[in-house]
Amino acid sequence: MSIIKQVSLLSAGCQPWYRDVCDCSRDCSFAYSSTLATYIYKLDDQYRRFKLDSVICEHRKTISAIAWNPHDSNLIASSSADHTIIVYNVAQQKVEAKLEDTKGVPCCIGWCPFSPDTLAFIQDRGPLFLWKYSLQGDSNTGVQPCKDCAGFNSAVTVFRYHHKSFGKIAFGHTDGSISICVQGIKSQKHILYPDERKDGSSSAEQDHQNPVHNLLWDPLSSDYLLVANFKHGLRLVDTQALTVIMTFTLPSIAARISTLAWMSSGPGMFITGDMNVGILRVWTVARSSPLHSLKLKKTGFHSLIAFESDQLSQACSSAKVNSKKTDYISSTSEVCTKQATAAGVTYTPPTGHALCAFSDGGVGLYDLGKQKWVFLRDQGHIETIFDCKFKPDNSDLLATASFDGTIKVWDVNTMEAVHTSSGNEGIIYHLSWAPADLNCIAAATARSGCFIWDIGKGKIIKRFLEHGKSSVYCIAWNQKESQRIASAGGDNSCVVRLVDGTVIAKLKHPAAVFGCDWSEHNKDMLATSCDDKIVRVFYMLANSEHALKVFSGHTAKVFSVRWSPLKDGIICSGSDDMTVRVWDYTQEACVQVLRGHTGPVRGLLWNPELPHLLISGSWDFSIRIWDTRDGSCLGEVKDHAADVYGLTCHPARPMIMASASRDSTVRIWSLCPLVSSLEISILAGKPLRELIASSDAPLSADSMPLLHGTRSKALLLQRGNDNDSKQKLLQRFSQFFTAPGGATNLWNLVDVIRGKAMADMPESYSKGILHIKHLIDSKTSTANQLEMVNVARFGAGGIGTPSREERFHEAANIYLQVGNLQRYCEMMVALGEWEKALAVAPGVSMPYWESLARRCVCIA
Repeated sequence: MSIIKQVSLLSAGCQPWYRDVCDCSRDCSFAYSSTLATYIYKLDDQYRRFKLDSVICEHRKTISAIAWNPHDSNLIASSSADHTIIVYNVAQQKVEAKLEDTKGVPCCIGWCPFSPDTLAFIQDRGPLFLWKYSLQGDSNTGVQPCKDCAGFNSAVTVFRYHHKSFGKIAFGHTDGSISICVQGIKSQKHILYPDERKDGSSSAEQDHQNPVHNLLWDPLSSDYLLVANFKHGLRLVDTQALTVIMTFTLPSIAARISTLAWMSSGPGMFITGDMNVGILRVWTVARSSPLHSLKLKKTGFHSLIAFESDQLSQACSSAKVNSKKTDYISSTSEVCTKQATAAGVTYTPPTGHALCAFSDGGVGLYDLGKQKWVFLRDQGHIETIFDCKFKPDNSDLLATASFDGTIKVWDVNTMEAVHTSSGNEGIIYHLSWAPADLNCIAAATARSGCFIWDIGKGKIIKRFLEHGKSSVYCIAWNQKESQRIASAGGDNSCVVRLVDGTVIAKLKHPAAVFGCDWSEHNKDMLATSCDDKIVRVFYMLANSEHALKVFSGHTAKVFSVRWSPLKDGIICSGSDDMTVRVWDYTQEACVQVLRGHTGPVRGLLWNPELPHLLISGSWDFSIRIWDTRDGSCLGEVKDHAADVYGLTCHPARPMIMASASRDSTVRIWSLCPLVSSLEISILAGKPLRELIASSDAPLSADSMPLLHGTRSKALLLQRGNDNDSKQKLLQRFSQFFTAPGGATNLWNLVDVIRGKAMADMPESYSKGILHIKHLIDSKTSTANQLEMVNVARFGAGGIGTPSREERFHEAANIYLQVGNLQRYCEMMVALGEWEKALAVAPGVSMPYWESLARRCVCIA
């Protein structure tokens, strides 16, 4: 059995570097790509919500495009900056085929609509390559250039196959032009530039900054193409006549279209996403201005995919679609109007869903009929996460620092971001929480020095620039002396300052300093790691720039250094020589060399309860668990898809740790298998004093693990003062050992079983699993709140929030679920749905049904 198990995953956001990084399948699944991984979400039929099904981590460099096979929902293709294309079988969780050395980075890939096993890809100016992946042989077997789709004057940004016309392809270019090619007919290639400028110059001469952002074939025409340019906006083009049929007008000059999608549920209807603000616009080809605009987010759109599935519509209870049949010749046919009004224009709102990706990494599935989110993952990092740290006084809060220039604070129970810094700080390499309950974070950046972010105020309250323009790689807030902050930088120095900016010392080194750490046993002891392969220890009261101790032995630069929180004078260091060394300050010697990593070591973590347990993370994508008593590796995991940087643990949950990686994810791990004997001993009623030892107790590699940390000793003291017994003991230790999320809810249910009243339960209880005797009261209370809220037609919060009718329907459904049939009938009457009310009324009583029938007759 593995001694380390992943228990939770904080998935990354959608990367903004390439365009075609979102797609949908026919079976209610959708996918998006972060920098190095593709996330597959599937609809859970039982719970009617989307859940993460799998994470594909097969590429070693940035993913440039993904495409789901329209013929087989189990196959998804992805291309990457590592010059490879992979066809992955989602159902079997394996690589179906791999094409190596594409001789460039494919900017766009697409499945051939008339050949299920053929994938097209292109880079730069072409040509378009066709790969028949089912052919076996060497890695490039089955790849053929399409000579009819080559020799373009400008680099290709996007291409799209026509869904009906065999071999017909539209290409968008960086100069704003489009090309139409038909495979096998070389003479059919055409070039169409945007309209001429007012000054008479052609777009071909001036539009180098006017790329085609997206283009899509009209689903009901063989010749019409919808094109979005950076400057020239949105146009409907007749590719046969090479003319612009319609130029669509945006509300303001500053508005830019980033992405678009046709809606098959409304012929002639399409939707677009703005580049600078998250505004989704609904259009029809018969009208040059938008029918409707919905502001979904503050940040702009990156990608937009129409997701129309009968199964999804039923599962998510989408609005009913008009069943009246009409023969449409093309998308230029007028849309029949019905029920909805926007800006004085009556129109048919499109049914279906839109998969939305935003420039800040947010990903969501939006129900266009109900105008609400079905799924929304709003705040994932979009780039490498260099560091993560638990808040000292709250084990539920985890902070992360990223290459994307932001710090995010996550609630590990829900894995949702509760705070996000304003960004624009460049690369953030490292962070450190202020001690105790000070609600601040210090951060180290690549170009903007160091800063202190006050989470409560939501702003940076102090900035330190002592390292000049050099990168700052590490920052450490002294947990014993809250006024001191140390930072290590590329200017060959470690700076120690007070929080008001007063510099106490600038400790010079012969090379760049990558790490620094304060001792938890002596507030004046500071260790540093340096590019000169040396670990140094400084004593701040000595008022000297010279190190008190110097430890040499590494054969390459030393990146990380950490003091043991349990054993005074013990330090560990991680190096580019792929080793971890353990140093004894009192002996002035290296007491252990830990070998096994095959890449430079970056993350280091001492366990806060087991003094011999050390965890390391490396560029070899692995996390290793070490026993420093004999130097043995107890376990290894390689779940991350890239370099592992940050490692953290909280004393309140010593067997739960978090890791951060270049794959833009944070993963939560359990080390409970290491202490299973302790858990069994506690359940068996073994005296706690036999399980908790002092930090200086002698240890041997074959001895049973004992707890040494401050938190376990605090639990022992609580046990001594606790008159209630075994339940309290088990409750405290279950929260001590287990992952966040479930333990608190479990013990709330135990309290209910033991007779505790609902009014005496904590607020968190109502958000978790409820006991059956409280479930009906809680549901009824929710329905009452929905019924009593007095909202406008479009909801109290404007467009996108539930309307009065939606709230009443939701309340009625709750009443039906809890068995309050009379209230359900009255809600249906209020909504004008008498048939439903009369159908259920006999379940209340026959006199009630007769009364309701008479009311209905009177109204009629």
